[in-house]
Amino acid sequence: MHCINCGSINSKDAEFCGVCGQMLKQAGDNRERVGYSNKINSPEFARYVKSTYRWSGIFAVLFAVTAIVGFYIYGNTSRDMNNPQALYIGIAVGGMFLLIALFQIVGRKRSRTWDGCVIDKEIKLKTRRERHGNDEYHMHCYTEYTVVIREDGGRTHDISAEDDDTVYNYYHIGDKVRHHASLNSYEKYDKSKDKIVFCNACATLCDINDDICSRCKCPLLK
Repeated sequence: MHCINCGSINSKDAEFCGVCGQMLKQAGDNRERVGYSNKINSPEFARYVKSTYRWSGIFAVLFAVTAIVGFYIYGNTSRDMNNPQALYIGIAVGGMFLLIALFQIVGRKRSRTWDGCVIDKEIKLKTRRERHGNDEYHMHCYTEYTVVIREDGGRTHDISAEDDDTVYNYYHIGDKVRHHASLNSYEKYDKSKDKIVFCNACATLCDINDDICSRCKCPLLK
């Protein structure tokens, strides 16, 4: 068990820290779930991030090759467009897939770890126009749930979901949170009253009593 005051490791059954004397837990509570977990430094997270980069690159290359080959074949078989015009369009589309993957990877690598606080929660009823078939449109109504987080430097960030209030209910105004670089995920500081926890790698919803994510096998930060 980690002491939330000095960070020292104590036995699971200890009530007080052997180094600084801080109370570790009280009867009936979960004080060991208060504080940011040092499991973020586990090698499983580094492997997950590296695997994410690799698969992003692989899928981007596959989509790019498919677009180039597809437009080339289209140019040879269609009466509407000939090569090399079709081939040039395929190269442009393929390049777009590669650039998107590159921007995602660079964005993750340039992300940073910062601390912040939940300052607001919003529920908005929204509509958007969606296309069905060739010429048929209809208005789709949905509910957008948003959690607003302000980092210590003053910048605000939104976590939004459509027709799903799980994250909205997980956070409360005043909760301290930490954004983890590369993973682009948030960890709540006080998880002592929670029954669920989100995997900071793949965002799978897990039981708070689990230690490992059932999907990606990364440690749960609790």
